[in-house]
Amino acid sequence: MKLILVTFLLVLVDSSIVRTTPIREEADNIFLERYTLSSVPNIVEADGYPLENYYVTTGDGYILNVHRIPFGRSGKKNNKVAYLQHGILASSSDWILNGPGKALAYILADEGYDVWMGNVRGNKYSRNHSVFDPDTDSRFWQFSWHDIGVVDVPTIIDFVLEKTGADGVYYAGHSQGTTVFYVMTSMKPEYNSKIKAQVSLAPIAYMSHLTSPLLRIVAFWEKPAAFLLDLIGMDEFLPSHGFMAMLSSKVCTEGIGSLLCGNVLFALCGFSPEQMNTTEIPVIMANTPAGSSTKQILHYGQGISSGKFRQYDFGAVANNKKYGSIWPPAYDLGKITAPTYLIYSKNDWLAAIKDVEQLYGELGGPKAKFLVTDYMFNHLDFTFGIDAPKLIYSKVVSLFSRH
Repeated sequence: MKLILVTFLLVLVDSSIVRTTPIREEADNIFLERYTLSSVPNIVEADGYPLENYYVTTGDGYILNVHRIPFGRSGKKNNKVAYLQHGILASSSDWILNGPGKALAYILADEGYDVWMGNVRGNKYSRNHSVFDPDTDSRFWQFSWHDIGVVDVPTIIDFVLEKTGADGVYYAGHSQGTTVFYVMTSMKPEYNSKIKAQVSLAPIAYMSHLTSPLLRIVAFWEKPAAFLLDLIGMDEFLPSHGFMAMLSSKVCTEGIGSLLCGNVLFALCGFSPEQMNTTEIPVIMANTPAGSSTKQILHYGQGISSGKFRQYDFGAVANNKKYGSIWPPAYDLGKITAPTYLIYSKNDWLAAIKDVEQLYGELGGPKAKFLVTDYMFNHLDFTFGIDAPKLIYSKVVSLFSRH
């Protein structure tokens, strides 16, 4: 059954990618060199930028690694603080992998921003706890993106503000990085005043119309079948010692193997062949997936099935004990009053246009929404796309400058 499911994921996407699709390739040697660099600090240092490492402990004991690029190579300083929050299965590496002049963290640093990049509980940089061992204690993994939104991100933002003396941050999030922003500012509305402006890249709250086949599979079962949990992980999603990690290490480094790995990734997020530099795939796979809990995936699956944007559903009995209702409470998006901008795309398999428009209509402080002009732009292109600097990051810089 496991082999059938994996095969299904591999063939779901257009096989022409493997055969003949022309892919724009550039700076092959640079990407091959970057593949050998194993961590964000090493990559940033190699790219000629300063990097500061911080560790922040949450109230429930998770130890989070936060990366900071205090200034860029341009010498500019605008006394503004930017905070970048990665998506699911990702890390702070998303903001620097495209390299100088092309990655959002570097672009903002060169514009004069003091750039901070969070790593939330469960990814490879924040796989630590004051009590629980993630390798042996299931309790480490009993969290969803709700916990990240109400604990991790507020804790990091408070640390950043204390460290810098700023009175607010300019927040850009991708995918789950947007979800946790909506959770934080709806559950803890006092944090709206700590956000100068927020730009949501591929925003995710409602998910009724998504087309990702992998998440549709997860959402199919109210309680995932044993073979599915065996494949994706019981506590940690796609654990580093699991089947998908083996697939990545064996066939993701060159030729058709790298394209197949790209296809597995695209089975979750959608694909835009014209935006993917095939020589960058080994670099992406060396840093992604970076780790998350299976509950994060299941929580999204619940949203797909219910059509709601609400807290984790533990079942009627447990819900009644925890929430005082047999149903989990919905997030009140009307409480989000921070200046919020949404940037979304037509070909995104996770953030469908109808779902983004529903989100925008319920926000308490929406400023504007922008549909990417390239209609084939996909979910991963917001971080790895060749044209992301031109289509997305220039817009982020412009929107931040308004506040």
